[in-house]
Amino acid sequence: MTKRTTLLSVSLAVIFIIGLIFTGCSTGDSSKIKVVTSTSLLAYITQQVGGDRIEVINLIPPAQHPGDFNVKPSDIETLANAQLFLLHGWPGEGYAEKFIASANNPKLTVIKATTDGNWMIPSVQSAATDKVAAALSQVDVNNAAAYQKAANEYKQRITAKEADIKAKLAKAAISQISVLSSGMQADFLKWVGLTVVATYGAPVTLTPQVVKELIDKGKAAKVSLLIDNLQNGKDAGKAMAEEIGAKQLNLSNFPGGFDNTETWEKAIDRNIELLLQAIAK
Repeated sequence: MTKRTTLLSVSLAVIFIIGLIFTGCSTGDSSKIKVVTSTSLLAYITQQVGGDRIEVINLIPPAQHPGDFNVKPSDIETLANAQLFLLHGWPGEGYAEKFIASANNPKLTVIKATTDGNWMIPSVQSAATDKVAAALSQVDVNNAAAYQKAANEYKQRITAKEADIKAKLAKAAISQISVLSSGMQADFLKWVGLTVVATYGAPVTLTPQVVKELIDKGKAAKVSLLIDNLQNGKDAGKAMAEEIGAKQLNLSNFPGGFDNTETWEKAIDRNIELLLQAIAK
């Protein structure tokens, strides 16, 4: 064998090995359903239902309000390579139409997992889980049974978590407590058992007249807590709380909003922990 022939054989062998490596990588990646989610709420549920059959990429950081999201070129590239885009169908997702058009992905399925109520509430989390399972089953029919099985298992965990939380709340006489809150937290607080006297919107809506009316209502109802939504304006009501003589705290509507709350279970536990701590003081 000549030296030239030997070099050629070695070169071809190297190219063949590299080809195998890259082919193996792409085959592994392409076997998973690529799902883009608009929020960490959807991302977490999707991962619980899809498991290792899917790859989940979330768009909006969990501490950010969805209405404040600005699409980046990298987001468009991500959506261009996805098979499924899951949204809530909220008004704050007004960016979605142009975003989807920019991705120009004919293989993309877009589904709005519209579910009424605050997704931190266990019953709403369960309903959303069914929507996500149906969406995954639509784009991956062969694994529909596996998705539904995983959804049922996750819903059992949700039920167990709800029972645990309700047991804690039952010891706190929470129904006797009146609060003012961000409108984004009102449904969750009512589920908890608090009496929501009045709600308010984003900080930009808190005009002097609105603030005065809220303070008057808070004083008249002897409000002891003012609760802000982390994603809608942290500490937005702090000055009102001081004027009323109430405690103020922030709660999160998304897993990952606070440190070490990357799961729905940890996120709702943190909210309950903060509430119970505020009530106990």
